[in-house]
Amino acid sequence: MPFEFSRFGERFTRPTGAFELMDDLGRALAEDRSAVMLGGGNPGRVPAVEALLRRRLHEIAADDSALERMLERYAHPAGDLAFRSSLAALLRREYGWRVTADNVALTGGSQSAFFLLFNLFGGEGGGGERRRILLPVTPEYVGYADVGLEDGLFVSAQPAIEELPGQLFKYHPDFDRLELAADAAAVCVSRPTNPTGNVLTDAEVARLDGLARANGVPLIVDAAYGAPFPDIVFTDATPHWNENVILCLSLSKLGLPAARTGIVVAQESVVEALTRMTAVLSLAVGSVGPAIVQPALDSGEIVELSRSAIKPFYRTKALAAVDLLRRELAGVPFRVHKPEGAFFLWLWFPDLPITSAELYRRLKAAGVYVLSGHYFFPGLQEPWRHKDECLRVSYAGEDDVVARGIERLAREVRAAFGAAKP
Repeated sequence: MPFEFSRFGERFTRPTGAFELMDDLGRALAEDRSAVMLGGGNPGRVPAVEALLRRRLHEIAADDSALERMLERYAHPAGDLAFRSSLAALLRREYGWRVTADNVALTGGSQSAFFLLFNLFGGEGGGGERRRILLPVTPEYVGYADVGLEDGLFVSAQPAIEELPGQLFKYHPDFDRLELAADAAAVCVSRPTNPTGNVLTDAEVARLDGLARANGVPLIVDAAYGAPFPDIVFTDATPHWNENVILCLSLSKLGLPAARTGIVVAQESVVEALTRMTAVLSLAVGSVGPAIVQPALDSGEIVELSRSAIKPFYRTKALAAVDLLRRELAGVPFRVHKPEGAFFLWLWFPDLPITSAELYRRLKAAGVYVLSGHYFFPGLQEPWRHKDECLRVSYAGEDDVVARGIERLAREVRAAFGAAKP
């Protein structure tokens, strides 16, 4: 006889886009070696990064104190102090930010950071009022959608769409329509954006920060793909932080997703709150990622590696994937969001005869795993056909795998439109 779950249990066991993504990823890799994974968030295998990881693991294995630090003792609930101090020093050197270790907290991956932050600010307020997180540019990261302890945590705004040459387009905040309601608890953007590869301009970020500040709420910037590492940004973009900004970084997209290390840079009161929450939920966070990476923070190697190896690795792959899409989808109505960062392409098929969810199912049956675009619009209240016309595709995998996946994808899209290949 099945047990009865609580409201909490029912909420966090229901179907979600995040679960579908990770379930597909795990099953495909374990059960079907012929499957083509274009839907996961795994980083690519960058040779220079793997060389750094191998070197550090050898160094740690040969050093008793380093091995103890990495595996044999609890870190502080805010995370490994040496790592936090080194990161703060790097941010002071690179950007002149006035931060110390007390401005840095580590979490068990970025997803844990957003669970803590969104529920720290959003939800039911002290007076019983509802407080919501504003996503000023939708689509946004699928992982945000279901982390709230209650429904209705997000409200999002449709973007302005700029159509560009070469079958490209770009989203912008629609400041003419954007406003913070009285129940706003925080503003949140990802930069670069997962799923679209969009990078908000410096002026757009400054304007969002000013809007948040004027309303007495923080601006949360998810820079998991951004600077100072892994710096998968292909356009001019200056990192932005002040005491009104909560900056979220990660070691996952650098090449350490299994280490589950999220990083939050914020004013001391926020770091203290996250530290207390971590102590209750998990006592401490892991030290594997910090022990591996910390010397590269001190030397600056991590910044140089990001600029000279990681960024060009993904830029080359992005351009190649866009060119392949143009060839394979010639004659089919489609657009690609201008790839400005991260390692996804966001495909838009105007007037797609089926929904993106149905296209996802057809692609899955054909052995190609992507993610349906409709998951990436948390908090969008008004109907918008656009959200059922988009797919997220990862180009981080091996080149031949990406090419094979795009060819299969194009066949299914052509079949949906009833269009033969010219």
